[in-house]
Amino acid sequence: MAYDNRELLARILKCEAGGEGENGMKAVASVIMNRVNVAFGEYQRICQGDIRKVIYQKGQFDCTRPVLGGQPNPQTIWANPPDQIHYDIADWAISGNRLFTVGASLWYFNPFNPSCPYTFPYNGTGSFQVRVVKHCFYNPTAAYAET
Repeated sequence: MAYDNRELLARILKCEAGGEGENGMKAVASVIMNRVNVAFGEYQRICQGDIRKVIYQKGQFDCTRPVLGGQPNPQTIWANPPDQIHYDIADWAISGNRLFTVGASLWYFNPFNPSCPYTFPYNGTGSFQVRVVKHCFYNPTAAYAET
């Protein structure tokens, strides 16, 4: 059975940012919804405003891959059912809310380092916006429009 958009977003939030607290999960939800709603570039071209396409886009979220580095991935959206807080944040994001500090960010990652690189991804399409808990968030640059 396929998950509906709310369930899918709640599951990806738990898996990607479940240990980051409410603001961390809201920041990740904001990025996902920014990708859904962006009017240009790769995410608009490939995902066309579809949350399912955003979440399942190849190479984007480790939580959607059953195997990582040749080993079974124990942290997947299928293995970790969401709790009420994940549904609440999914509802918050789907209804149009965003964490304002994240801005128009389309990317985030945990650098496992106290500082965030100025650009990410490494092709220069994102510039540092803010750090929320352990994740660094990046707004699109002019180069992103060409992707």
